[in-house]
Amino acid sequence: MGTSAHEVTSWSATRIAAEVSSGRTRAVEVLDAHLDRIDRYNPHLTAVTSRRDDDARRDAAAIDEAVARGEEVGPLAGVPITVKETTDVRGLATTHGLRAFADRVAGTDAPPVEAMRRTGAVIVGHTNMPTLTLTGMHPRSELFGDTVSPWDPDATPGGSSGGDAVAVATGMAAIGLGNDSGGSTRLPAQMCGIAGLKPTPGRFPADHRIGPADPAPASALFPVDGPLARSVSDLRTAFEVLAVTDPRDPRAVPVPTCGPRLARAVGVVRDPGGHGVDPAVMAAVEAAADALADAGYAVAEADVPALDDALAVYTGMVLTEFAGNWPAISALVGPEASRYIDFDLDEHPPLDLEQYLDRAARLLTVRRAWAQRAAVTPLLLGPVSTRARFAPGQESSSAEEKRRYGRSMALSVWSTAVGAPAVAVPTGLVDGHPVGVQLIGPMFREDAVLDAAQAVEHALGTLTPVEPRGANP
Repeated sequence: MGTSAHEVTSWSATRIAAEVSSGRTRAVEVLDAHLDRIDRYNPHLTAVTSRRDDDARRDAAAIDEAVARGEEVGPLAGVPITVKETTDVRGLATTHGLRAFADRVAGTDAPPVEAMRRTGAVIVGHTNMPTLTLTGMHPRSELFGDTVSPWDPDATPGGSSGGDAVAVATGMAAIGLGNDSGGSTRLPAQMCGIAGLKPTPGRFPADHRIGPADPAPASALFPVDGPLARSVSDLRTAFEVLAVTDPRDPRAVPVPTCGPRLARAVGVVRDPGGHGVDPAVMAAVEAAADALADAGYAVAEADVPALDDALAVYTGMVLTEFAGNWPAISALVGPEASRYIDFDLDEHPPLDLEQYLDRAARLLTVRRAWAQRAAVTPLLLGPVSTRARFAPGQESSSAEEKRRYGRSMALSVWSTAVGAPAVAVPTGLVDGHPVGVQLIGPMFREDAVLDAAQAVEHALGTLTPVEPRGANP
């Protein structure tokens, strides 16, 4: 191959695909380099939960054979990819981190996994998450335990898509496929020093069913699958691959991946909700604002349109839907793991039908408020979380810590409620820990937020892959 395994695992996804497509590097060799890195670091990090080494090698060999025949192999040719435990990968159990689901082997790929595989990606395996995504933000599951931050074992890597973020940040995979319903790709991207995309609902086809029944309205409207990567260009490549339609998901619409030119105007939100911002996060926002101004964007202070209403809509709809099934789910995961949702339900009891319908109607109101603002100022820049770090499980330790965590994520939850695409991008290190920001745009204008994130990255650089602290070399 002419290059070391360590060098290969530091390559971008776009470089891997170019090397494999040209025949300069074999997909099997790329895969083996990443599997070696998993062997070395995953016992310490617990990011990758299940592996498909033999099947992955067969997939990689098939790509190499196609290249040798002169065939087109796709924009993710030979790129090693991990997938969150929520998402079906053919032949692997979709456990959601729950012992009761340990034998639920998927017979088919979920739509985004199929799209990535169809364009040459090599699926390495599943990654860790909080049990059922309901037991906290920190990726701690009853089946696999805690995922460890490669930057600081005493800090969470963020979640709920934390396993993918750690795998990507440490070079165990080039791209991860997570999902996000209030910050679950963007927060681990910030905590791990990588980039993450929350797309517009309906941009990517998905299947979030657990069993045959479709989810209730909030669970169908808010969660979206999204990629994590070490660079914005890799994120863009994944976005373009995933932006397809699939008959299994009638919500996905064939919107072009690039729209007409927008005004290069950015509203800066330094303290969404007015609850205070950690100095490291404030410094990240200031650095990103300066980078965008230097790149020719008009940057000005802004507020968040309909922030309180959007948070009330999201919280009311989501928790009312949880409440009906929560006794059975709580019994399944146990009292210790149930505290995270219990704190919410104690503070926000389920709505009655009239109240729920009011929140559902106001969803259109808050989305209209953002659409009207975005027609003038298309982008918002602000924190993913206003807090730079959390200890593992801190958000689930008490009712007050749960409230503090929720307040810190106001902008991320708002962007979900209004249906906006958002990209998290790192801005640098503060005291040895990564910090970053998010950029939020109009619905179906992922291209605009990716362009702005690219400008931030161009000015401030990338941080990963990182050698994990505390791991044996």
